Amino acid sequence: MTLGDLGHSEEHRRLERALEVAGLGEFEWDMTAGRFMVSARMAAITGLPPGPMPAQDAKAFEPFIHPDDREAFRADRASQRPAGVYRFEFRHLRPDDGRTVWLRVTGVLARGPDGRVLNVTGIVEDITGHKLEEDQRQTLLAELDHRVKNVLATVLALAQQTAKRTTSLDAFLANFGGRLKAMGSANELLTAARWRGAAIDHLAAAELGALSPGQTAWEGPELFLTPRAANALALGLHELAANAVKFGALSVETGRVSLRWVRLPDGGFELTWTESGGPTVSAPRRRGFGSTLLEQVTGRELNGEAAIDYRPAGVQVRLRAGAAAVAPRPENVPEAPAARTTETVVTVHSGPPSLRGARVLIVEDAVLLAMELETGLSDAGATIIGPAYELEEALALLDQPIDAAVLDANLNGHSVSPVAEALAKRQVPFVFATGYGETGGAPGGFDAPVIRKPYDVYQVAVAVADLLKAKTSHPKGRT
Repeated sequence: MTLGDLGHSEEHRRLERALEVAGLGEFEWDMTAGRFMVSARMAAITGLPPGPMPAQDAKAFEPFIHPDDREAFRADRASQRPAGVYRFEFRHLRPDDGRTVWLRVTGVLARGPDGRVLNVTGIVEDITGHKLEEDQRQTLLAELDHRVKNVLATVLALAQQTAKRTTSLDAFLANFGGRLKAMGSANELLTAARWRGAAIDHLAAAELGALSPGQTAWEGPELFLTPRAANALALGLHELAANAVKFGALSVETGRVSLRWVRLPDGGFELTWTESGGPTVSAPRRRGFGSTLLEQVTGRELNGEAAIDYRPAGVQVRLRAGAAAVAPRPENVPEAPAARTTETVVTVHSGPPSLRGARVLIVEDAVLLAMELETGLSDAGATIIGPAYELEEALALLDQPIDAAVLDANLNGHSVSPVAEALAKRQVPFVFATGYGETGGAPGGFDAPVIRKPYDVYQVAVAVADLLKAKTSHPKGRT
């Protein structure tokens, strides 16, 4: 054996190792002899027997190609591309076990002087996993598109129904904002459970936990609702809570609200909302949207019914849900959410806090939200820096004097952490206004308040004012 032979042998071993690591199988098709050589690695991938097999033309391979892909295979072969590389993806029918796998075949064509293909040398790759991931992505995108359209349609309907039943812009914004946040809470719980279901006690905690501490209580067995039922119940609980704070038991210190649910033999459940200790109750003269939503929307969405009893001692509402509203226990059950603030049920804000003289940086990639923040904080007296819609824009603005900042956690796929880190080093306080549903505090572990989307500008202005007050009370230097 010569040194050249040794070098060639080592190169061959490296090639063998590379093919094995890459999960590729090699082949050689001698079209002049009508012989197709299947390597051991290709045999493992395709289920074809290793060694030579007769193949005078491409028809020899059609029995192993899925019927739905054969026409494309024929068309691709008929094109007789002049280039030296051949590539085709198809579903392959394994002859050994009958399984269908996706293959990618790549070959180099060797042609004779007359242009006729004499030989094809190439590799075969099993791309079944990639195709499954691609199909899953397409399915997820289709599902996301469906859900987004449903959410937008629901939001539009809520806006229209709320507008029809309010007489002032402030009342509309407060009522609509509260309902939108109730939907947001339900969606946050569903997202944490990968949209497999939301627990009733979590929905109750999100809506009632911060209302009049000591005046609300809820209990019942562990029950998870489907996404559709969870959104409906979240809206229903929001309407009941808002009404209790404005007119009912939670409008006085002696009032109490009790929420209890039980399983039903048919697989559904019954939930009872009971108010006591509040003002004397009488049936309203006019049906509001809240009553309509409870009796018609919530009841129907829960595949059951709802009944409101205006008892003098306090309102009582019974929601009866069918088995179709109940979901299996998800594999990932999120922790109970932090309670939402009573601000979600306040009808009209007393007015924005004063931010006069404050220089506030806004970093938000959604243009409409940025415009709304700019207008709202300017109305409160702030001087706006930005808004910055991209990470680079935000970083470029940091050389200016800044008193506080409002940061979106994610800017077109980029973390806002570099901006937050720079502000923290300069001892500039900031608040996160984000759509991400982290339950472990602020994004990136920063010591900063978090306002979850959807929010209103009043919340953001209050948060910024609180930051500035804290900075004044505990000065750490000024930028």
